Order: sequence, then structure tokens, then C-alpha cells
Amino acid sequence: MTLQETVQSIKKPDEKAMEQCKKRWNSIAKPLNSLGKMEDFLVKIAGMTGSSQIDLGKKGLVIMCADNGVVEEGVTQTGQEVTAIVAENFLKNQATASIMSRKVGADVFPVDIGIASDTVLPNRKVAYGTKNMTKEPAMTREEAVKALETGIAIVEELKEKDYRILATGEMGIGNTTTSSAVTAVLLGLEPEQVTGRGAGLSSQGLERKINAIKRAIACNRPDPADGVDVLAKVGGFDLAGLAGVFLGGAANGIPIVIDGFISAAAALAAAAICPEAKSYMIPSHISKEPGARLIMEALGLEGALDMDMCLGEGTGAVTLFPILDLACCVYDSMSTFQDIHVEEYKPLV
Repeated sequence: MTLQETVQSIKKPDEKAMEQCKKRWNSIAKPLNSLGKMEDFLVKIAGMTGSSQIDLGKKGLVIMCADNGVVEEGVTQTGQEVTAIVAENFLKNQATASIMSRKVGADVFPVDIGIASDTVLPNRKVAYGTKNMTKEPAMTREEAVKALETGIAIVEELKEKDYRILATGEMGIGNTTTSSAVTAVLLGLEPEQVTGRGAGLSSQGLERKINAIKRAIACNRPDPADGVDVLAKVGGFDLAGLAGVFLGGAANGIPIVIDGFISAAAALAAAAICPEAKSYMIPSHISKEPGARLIMEALGLEGALDMDMCLGEGTGAVTLFPILDLACCVYDSMSTFQDIHVEEYKPLV
């Protein structure tokens, strides 16, 4: 589907399925709401999928990989060539996210949506990296829409293959800079409030990063009321692709798990394009990056895990998968109060 068709097809979650899921949880022979967010997540997923019969058996991690022209401004500790090296390691099961995914039973789908060199990854390249956003828009609006539609198409393809839940990940040197810029614009905050050290910047490097974001925003004047405009002017192909994954998940009734700060910035952009999309997002963890908590608050979401993670790649998102599997196991297998002839717990007032 096109971006416009996708947005138009996104509906509110199924309230009836959510009520049925709550009813099932309340009938299980344990204290009411005693599994906390584990219960809440399954209720949300029931609404997303339209069924209280929840199947998360086939899981995937979509990793959008792209380069960012803003690295010319000295905003990173490593060079742009690292993007391609790490991205190709996803296919070799040598990157952190792919190792973790194999352990939790998730298939990994790395995508070259804009790496600055040719790679062996599946090629969905919009361009060979973005422009330097401190001097001009990172990409054209047409390129932003193409990247968004690439994310949407990937979700549609994985739905055809019966994937039931997808995690989001990314790889792209310089993408905490673009994520901070997108977040600052969409939340109406100063770059200092949402910008962290990324992959280990010094204090001097952090200052360069903040100044680059300020110059990019002043140069391009992105419209905070237009999520596509923000992505095009100060975002990246990886962010736009992930925003498309969130929109595609919402349109296709597939839960999409937010990873850390970069993934969350993409989720924020998706919600700016279609506010109802946030109803189909599952938060995983609370990133160390300062902008991450602010985004979660803006989306009305709260991460389940607080482990000082900030690696990206989808590592936090796939860490949530075993917890969701445990929730499903209890939900599907545990006896009800009626089964064991015990009076049900009643809500206290």
C-alpha cells in the first residue's frame, strides 16, 4: 500500500477483543492483575490483532540500516564505514542483536535502506546515504515517502509469511544525531534536552552534536505538524523506514515492539503522521538516552525493562520477547478458578 492508503486504513484497536482478553486474565486462578505489564501487553495485543486468542509464535526483528551525511560534522566517534561492517554482521549472526535474536527464537531481517556503499544485505536502498542536514535537507520529501513505504511493504511481506510480532532495530553511524533532531522538533524542545552522548562521545563531541542539530533545524525549518517533512529535513532513511514499519504494523494488525531511543524517535514520527499508530506499539525498555523517556511520555507508553541499555540494533526489543512468551504461556495454560472450584477474586473498591 502507499503511505496515504496505509494511514487511511489504520483503525482503532478492537475493544471487544481487549475485553475478552481481560476477562480471561481475570478468570485465571491467581490474584487480579498480579502479572502487571505482562497482562497489559497481551490485552493491548488482543486489541491490535482483533482476537483474544493470542499467537506470538513467529517473531521477527526488522533492522533498518543507513548512513547519515551529518557525520561530516564530527558528531560520532567512529567513521561511516562502520555502518556497512556491522550491518553485514547481522547476516553472519555476529552482531549483538542477531545473537540475541537466535536465542529468543526471532528471525532477523536486516535491510539496506540507505547505506553509503553497496552491501550484501537485501537491497531496498533509497539512496547512498542522506545529505548533510546542517547544509540542506537530509533527503527530498519523495525519498522520505519512499523510505516510509519501504517499511510498510516489509511488514506486508512478513505478514504474508505469518509473522505475528515484529521488533524494530537499526544500524547507522550518526543516527542518534538525526533521532535527537527529529525528537526536538516533534516535541518542541531544545536539542540540549533530548541529546545524549550516543556511542560514547566526549563532552566536546556532545557540544558539536548539539550545535549540528541546532544548525540543521535552523537551516531546514522542519514543520512539526508534518511528520514526513521532519523526517525528510532532519531525519534518516533508517528512521523513515522504521516509521513505515510502525505504520505498516498498525494497518496490518501486527504488534510492533519499540527498541531504544532511535526506534522511539521513529515511532514518534509515525505517530505524528498518524496518531492512531501509537495504539499498535509495544514499548520494550527505557533507554539511557535522555530523549527516550520524553518520547515515551509523549506517546503515553512506559517501557517494561530498565536495564541501562543503549546499544540499539533491536537488542532491547528482542529482550522483551521471552517475557511476552511467558505471559502467553500463563494466559493459555493456567487453570481458571472455575476449573479448580475456587471462588474468584473480586476487584476491591
